Amino acid sequence: MVAQTYLEGTYSEIYPEVSQDIAGLTKLFKQFSFPGGIPSHVSPECPGSMHEGGELGYSLSHAFGAVFDNPGLIVACVVGDGEAETGPLATAWHSNKFLNPINDGVVLPILHLNGYKIANPTVLARIPEAELLNLFNGYGWKPYLIEGYEPYEMHTKMAHLLDQVIADIIDIKQQAENGNNYRPRWPMIILRTPKGWTGPKTVDGLQVEGSFRAHQVPISDPAETPDHLAELEKWLRSYRPEELFDEKGKLVAELAALAPDNEKRMGANPHTNGGLLLKDLQMPDFRKYAINLKEKGDTGPGDTFVLGSFIRDIIQLNMKSRNFRIFGPDETLSNKLNAVFEVTNRQWNAITQSTDIFLENEGRVLEMLSEHQCEGWLEGYLLTGRHGLFNCYEAFIHIIDSMFNQHAKWLKVTAGLPWRRKLASLNILLASHVWRQDHNGFTHQDPGFIDHVVNKKASVVRVYLPPDANCLLSVMDHCLRSKHYVNVVIAGKHPSPQWLSIEEATIHCMKGIGIWGWASNDEGYAPDLVMACAGDVPTLETLAAVEILRTNLPKLRIRVVNVVDLMKLQPEQEHPHGLSDDDFDALFTIDKPVIFAFHAYPWLVHRLTYRRTNHANIHVRGYKEEGTITTPFDMTVLNEMDRYHLVLDALKRLPNLGSSTAYLKQDMEERLIRHKFYISENGIDMQEIRDWKWSDNK
Repeated sequence: MVAQTYLEGTYSEIYPEVSQDIAGLTKLFKQFSFPGGIPSHVSPECPGSMHEGGELGYSLSHAFGAVFDNPGLIVACVVGDGEAETGPLATAWHSNKFLNPINDGVVLPILHLNGYKIANPTVLARIPEAELLNLFNGYGWKPYLIEGYEPYEMHTKMAHLLDQVIADIIDIKQQAENGNNYRPRWPMIILRTPKGWTGPKTVDGLQVEGSFRAHQVPISDPAETPDHLAELEKWLRSYRPEELFDEKGKLVAELAALAPDNEKRMGANPHTNGGLLLKDLQMPDFRKYAINLKEKGDTGPGDTFVLGSFIRDIIQLNMKSRNFRIFGPDETLSNKLNAVFEVTNRQWNAITQSTDIFLENEGRVLEMLSEHQCEGWLEGYLLTGRHGLFNCYEAFIHIIDSMFNQHAKWLKVTAGLPWRRKLASLNILLASHVWRQDHNGFTHQDPGFIDHVVNKKASVVRVYLPPDANCLLSVMDHCLRSKHYVNVVIAGKHPSPQWLSIEEATIHCMKGIGIWGWASNDEGYAPDLVMACAGDVPTLETLAAVEILRTNLPKLRIRVVNVVDLMKLQPEQEHPHGLSDDDFDALFTIDKPVIFAFHAYPWLVHRLTYRRTNHANIHVRGYKEEGTITTPFDMTVLNEMDRYHLVLDALKRLPNLGSSTAYLKQDMEERLIRHKFYISENGIDMQEIRDWKWSDNK
């Protein structure tokens, strides 16, 4: 793409120093895969790019994401036969079952079979032609095969084939507009050419063109090997540059005139710089969806269930704009976003049956049981200037770890390019989280995605752990309005206690961290103990532990600190949301014990706070890779994050209390024993756990 965008002129418009002359050509060539220059693959620095060329597997899902709600757009997606062997790409062929021929654009896949990867043949290049065609017919495509070795003949064939393909696409679109409801067989091209086509035939007596040796660098050391230098010169002169450029190094006018005008040029297409097309979402007031809290600890219907009505109305308000979608691997209902189906359906263009629900040819929800596919669709949708939300089970979001990596890198680099416009944030909602996967067992219990997320640049990543539904509403409103971030939000879906009114939640979430004075008793005093929490279940267990401590040790001064914005724990020098050392010390003190109940793996908190004054006194309880099919409360017990273990941990850090805590310590230990006997006998948690509610009468 660097060469094409330079020849059409857009590269020089964005980078005037790479001018249309010999000096510009020299700079263009030198900077290619050179220190301080540009990568050798498609990258954000290249105009016209919207898909990082480093990691393979996502080109086709990105292409489909780009054409959803873009009815006038055709994306020609070139799929290398090496990339075609990856799992995400193999799955992406099924995207044609989700395309609406009226409201969406068209993806034209061009499967390029050159036969080899780095050192091996490719699978699809080594199966019989009939099997290859049957494969793509079976996927629901209409494959056209074109192959050859002679460049001029192949150019002519390809031009005619593209005319045929465009005619097919126009016909499909017209039939759909005339009311034909069938699922179309969209055309695709299978292009078979030699590996290293038009490159050196042989080097050092070994075949290069048409073999794996043509991969990347066919002539390895021309600077030190005269024969290689001569071979390189012969190769480059074979393109007859003197016929293509004038004496000043500028592309001759006859060829320059072949490029289309303005935004039709590859490097000027606004869809590849999606921020140019981005329009803000129409957003309802999130506060009108709030739970009306009568008492602290009232049980809500499920935090994501409450959120569903808010998302429903976002869909409704933006229905005409067609710029917001929900993506998920068959989990939108499971994650309790039920309300969205009051106004929309799942988009689906395969066969339907009478027992199906919420399946239609058009809908704002896209679901397929492939996290790769859903993430790829959403990334393509965002990169072309729209908004979206990916909802997923927490344990299985790991499947897209490397996809998140690549998108975060894209955001980091593009943020430093003034000609790139900001995109809508990648918003990931993780429900069905680790502490409420008791019924599915160990395989579904893994909160480690946020460890992975915080490795990325602080300018890009955000992690939120709202403790209740009202906080979730406030957080999600912020995330959906934000630009150029990856926002990860972790929330529960089951009925759970609610802690803050909508006014309190809004303020708390704007601050990201704060003392819950209503749960504390240290106002006007230095606390003896800080009880901190991040996440809905850790918050519940912390408050239950605080109630036990305050009831049994009424003179103990306890401060409760709740964390919504995880990045507040980092120093301000490390993250733009981070607290200053003074502000952190004001919350967590400089010398008092801190018992921190955390949603995920405990060492992440230590990693984020290791430079803080009181770090040695921060004791974190979180998920320790202990799990099974059990009860909700037993999940916390197995990982020693339950209220009883939190109390025991607090007593251990308060040696000045002496033997006065012996009876309380024994009581906690006995309750843990009774708990084990009870769940083994009854299969549910003890009544004192199930019926516990926060009491203001401490």
